[in-house]
Amino acid sequence: MIPSLIFWFALGALLFTYLLFPAFLFLISRFRQITVQKFGPGDQLPGVSIIMAAYNEQDVLEEKIESVYRSTYPSDKIEFLAGSDASTDHTNEIFERARLKYPSFRPFFFTQRTGKVKIINTLAEQAHGDILVFTDANVIFHPDTLAELVASFKDPRTGLVDSHMQHQGIDESGISRQEHAYIAWEVKIKHLESIVWGCMMGPFGGCFAIRKQLFTPVPDTFLVDDFFINMHVLQQGFYAINSLTSRVTEDVSNDPWVEFRRKTRIAAGNFQNLKYFRHMLLPSRGARALCFFAHKFLRWLGPLWIILLLLSSLLLFRQGVFYQIVFLVISAAIILTLADFLLRKFGIHIVPLRFLNHFMVSNLALAAGCIQFLKGIHSNVWQPTKRHQSGNRD
Repeated sequence: MIPSLIFWFALGALLFTYLLFPAFLFLISRFRQITVQKFGPGDQLPGVSIIMAAYNEQDVLEEKIESVYRSTYPSDKIEFLAGSDASTDHTNEIFERARLKYPSFRPFFFTQRTGKVKIINTLAEQAHGDILVFTDANVIFHPDTLAELVASFKDPRTGLVDSHMQHQGIDESGISRQEHAYIAWEVKIKHLESIVWGCMMGPFGGCFAIRKQLFTPVPDTFLVDDFFINMHVLQQGFYAINSLTSRVTEDVSNDPWVEFRRKTRIAAGNFQNLKYFRHMLLPSRGARALCFFAHKFLRWLGPLWIILLLLSSLLLFRQGVFYQIVFLVISAAIILTLADFLLRKFGIHIVPLRFLNHFMVSNLALAAGCIQFLKGIHSNVWQPTKRHQSGNRD
């Protein structure tokens, strides 16, 4: 009896987070969509403060800074606060040149490794704009990025707006195509959450905007600042949405081991946020609780559901064909994931295997991140993920 209950509960959790909840969002979006007011021609636009932390980002910084100042947004409404986290390459020199070229560029030089969170907290406190735009050094703006990102803040209910990440440098030899497909699917889910309830479950972090009055400093040891900021906005009763017209460009990751370490770090940070915002799962939080539970909570526990399915289906193996099929499917998935790693060493790339590998390894990273969280996290000093593959920024 107990193995059967565990089996169906675990299977239901996986199906709900990956299939049923997205399908539910799609269906309800046919009947319910919120309308957000946007700035138009002649409207008084708010001041914008770009917030960026950088550590040894010399390869992308000049293009990044230029992309911000090529913006169609009024230049007198923009200030750019950039913090160098004790960089040892030419980052500081690039900052100094930018300060001379652009009067609104404000560099901050940290002499000891401080961590991204402490830097963005410091810069946000120093910012003068009504809107804070948090961005990464390797995320390149389009000319209309800022205008589209800020447009929805005309609506007083809007608290946070995420940009639309577009990827380049996709390579068949690594995992970039699978990562791109996963991110594209996540964008669709978050967009549906946005238009149905205004409660997107977390920006992608590379470029998003928030009302300064709603910003709450991120705890020093937190690893995932963007989700923390997003949840605080929702907690205060404001909309968190994404803008598909506010486009930015980033190289998608291609190295599976680098990506695994990044996902493990993010997973550990997700469990920090889960503990901090566990009250947001209460039914009294309405749609916010539903999205948090279905989109994040159940998915973050994905490794647990897979393990429970494997063990319970093994115990129930003699009790029905369906249990046998589930056990064999999960076992085959594990074996094929290992096979894909071996085939990759010989330059053999089988697309279906690579997608299966991406799913299984992502769940392995969730498990590793959970273990890291349970051990305790005492520092958030980071090494930015090197995503540049396409060679067009050298």
